[in-house]
Amino acid sequence: MKNLIIYLLRSRAKSILSKFNPKIVAITGSVGKTSAKEAIALVLSAKYKVRTAKKNYNNEFGVPLTILGEKSPGKNPFGWLALFWRSYWVKDFPQVLVLEYGIDKPGDMDKLCALARPNVAVVTGISTVHAANFQSVHSLAGEKAKLAQCVLQGGCVILNEDDEKVRAMEENANERVVKYGSRSIENTFNNMELETRVDAHFSVGETFIVTRSEITISGEVYGTLELNNMIGYAPLMSALCALTVARQMDVNVTLAMQKITKELCPVPGRLNPIAGIKGSLIIDDSYNAAPAAMQNGLEALRAFTLLEGKDRKIAALGQMAELGQYTKQEHRLIGMKVAEVADVFVAVGESMRVAVEAAEEAGMYKEAIEWFATSEEAGRYLDREIQEGDIVYVKGSQSSRMERVVKDLMAEPLRASELLVRQEEKWLRQ
Repeated sequence: MKNLIIYLLRSRAKSILSKFNPKIVAITGSVGKTSAKEAIALVLSAKYKVRTAKKNYNNEFGVPLTILGEKSPGKNPFGWLALFWRSYWVKDFPQVLVLEYGIDKPGDMDKLCALARPNVAVVTGISTVHAANFQSVHSLAGEKAKLAQCVLQGGCVILNEDDEKVRAMEENANERVVKYGSRSIENTFNNMELETRVDAHFSVGETFIVTRSEITISGEVYGTLELNNMIGYAPLMSALCALTVARQMDVNVTLAMQKITKELCPVPGRLNPIAGIKGSLIIDDSYNAAPAAMQNGLEALRAFTLLEGKDRKIAALGQMAELGQYTKQEHRLIGMKVAEVADVFVAVGESMRVAVEAAEEAGMYKEAIEWFATSEEAGRYLDREIQEGDIVYVKGSQSSRMERVVKDLMAEPLRASELLVRQEEKWLRQ
């Protein structure tokens, strides 16, 4: 039945694409895909009618569902019949589709590119996440690089110049390449500043942090971009990526920057600052965890300024999954980073024992480290121990379920369905 549904979904999606011929922006990468997708969809909406996935629809099921503008009916056969029936009567369709291409195993990108070849391909970054299903991280990069090789004639490939493995994709790209990043000359940002709220008590509704930077697109300086309640390098790179795409698709860059400043918000579970209990602040990065993203998140924690001698920076980290041969190495690097930036380390999951050992070796006091088998245990511990003015960075792979820690600590638990990831009934039952 699964294979039949996939076949029918692909068939209907390809038929719809052939009929309406929208422009397609496809995004892949190990880190930053969803944040870049949201920013790109926002800036392109300044000129075009745009559709993008509202959920994590980035695989062989999700991408055709996004194309059709539908949600999965799950195991409801009548829901699937109704979905396919509606697909024959589509009359109005977006001008642009912004699609996320997720890769778990060899061959995944071939299937997605065969379904929908993009006019614009974006690669955000490569990390060892999902490397368990590949011979090496280089094999993983090779699979993602296929997106840069299937762009439609006259399109372009947009690459993150800060990432060595992504930069290397330029060599085999089949269309014009445009690069962005802090190392770029044409599309870059300069003089990044983070204005953090130095406070003994964080409250609901406050602006906790502002990131500002001067933006250059296609060699032209467009002034300062301001990101409210968005923290540092990662969201700035997503915004820069979106502005680079906007320029390539003839969207006014000044207007695009204004939309980002006014309308762009953190995506749930991606470096989202949330007011916590007892006047604390939570940096909720609990959606998933690639090593590069966890390193970036810890840098975001470092950026906050504390009141001297009172407040603490707490890293609450769940283990990173699907790293294969890189598991021990990457967790060790995380432990060393925690020792640099945090006052307290709360670790969750068996693989995080390596990070605990590395943090101790790097000079972190044993008394400042706690290890737990589950996120529920970690949440209960922090609920007791957290103090006014503490800043808690929370991250882990999906299997670690670190959103449960955030839910225990957030000042407005009744808004969990709005602010947190994995709050649907099927997840809450697990």
